[in-house]
Amino acid sequence: MNIHEYQAKELLAKFGVPVPAGFAALSVEEAVEASKKLPGPLYVVKAQIHAGGRGKGKFKELPAEAKGGVRLAKTEDEVHHAATEMLGNTLVTIQTGDAGKQVNRLYVTDGVDIAKEFYLALLVDRATGRVAFVVSTEGGMDIETVAHDTPEKIHTFAVDPATGFQPHHGRAVAKALGLTGDLAKQAHSLAGKVYDAFLGTDAAQIEINPLAVTDDNKLMVLDAKVGFDSNALFRHKDLMELRDETEEDPAELEASKYDLAYIKLDGDIGCMVNGAGLAMATMDIIKLNGMFPANFLDVGGGATKEKVTAAFKIILGDPNVKGILVNIFGGIMRCDIIADGIVAAAKEVNLSVPLVVRLEGTNVEKGKEILANSGLAIVPANDLGDAAQKIVAEVKKAA
Repeated sequence: MNIHEYQAKELLAKFGVPVPAGFAALSVEEAVEASKKLPGPLYVVKAQIHAGGRGKGKFKELPAEAKGGVRLAKTEDEVHHAATEMLGNTLVTIQTGDAGKQVNRLYVTDGVDIAKEFYLALLVDRATGRVAFVVSTEGGMDIETVAHDTPEKIHTFAVDPATGFQPHHGRAVAKALGLTGDLAKQAHSLAGKVYDAFLGTDAAQIEINPLAVTDDNKLMVLDAKVGFDSNALFRHKDLMELRDETEEDPAELEASKYDLAYIKLDGDIGCMVNGAGLAMATMDIIKLNGMFPANFLDVGGGATKEKVTAAFKIILGDPNVKGILVNIFGGIMRCDIIADGIVAAAKEVNLSVPLVVRLEGTNVEKGKEILANSGLAIVPANDLGDAAQKIVAEVKKAA
């Protein structure tokens, strides 16, 4: 689960991380009122969407020369103008794709004179099973370019969970940023507090870009992106309240209601599989046979008929889907339950695309019998390779 920048900063501030004063706004009037609460004379008005690259983004509804989703303002009138242009319009950035995202919230913060920008992130390093620091002297909007062109400017080190954050970790951050004296002490303190925030919230990622040195020689977080491990959110009811469902893909949001792992992709073959590894293998073999998966969808090991029906509807809700491949290996999951769900969903939505089903495991013969007697044009498959070849052939035949 991701949250907005203003929520991320409020969360980090609770752990003692220095951030500029700022207020969220849902209307132009609230944005102006927010500026009145700040000392000024410089304000920053930021579009709040779950995507990076806002500063270089463009609004679909505005002229090409219009400024992006991060604006500097020196007066309340300029705040009013920026808020009027942003709210309700669609911001397109390098991370949103051409569709963009509608701006429904703003964040008005106190302006800061920046002497130097850095990059600091914490994430889970799957290779080591540890929390890793990623640090660079090249902060700012073009960090992706830095990672691609000059990777030597990005420094990474992991923290042993047995010992936790230690003084040498703070010194490593300061050294990587080239800081000495009081700024090095500030970097040590800030890194420790961000680490505490990471562990304390079961975060999956905390990205600070930029981490800035102000003209009065203070380290301050000017932008932050925080994402959480969804599997741990049951421990953080307060964090669940920060969820903004308007920022999520409607299909993925619907899937979460049924505890389905669903991610929309750009292909044309819908997939319904149980088990993440099997789902990945299914997507790979579809591509190997010349077409592309339209989604990742794992129904899990204990799916009910209702859950399978919901999964089927979500797949068919994608207009790009030209065929569906169901690949189930029934261990805990019974094949007859899957078959009942497939038949119920197909009848309810008036299935009009080819459907290939491969079942194996518990109650497999009963499951195949249910499909065969359904009266639906379901193509059975014997194994994964056979299933992939058949769905590709069926889609091409129907085209």
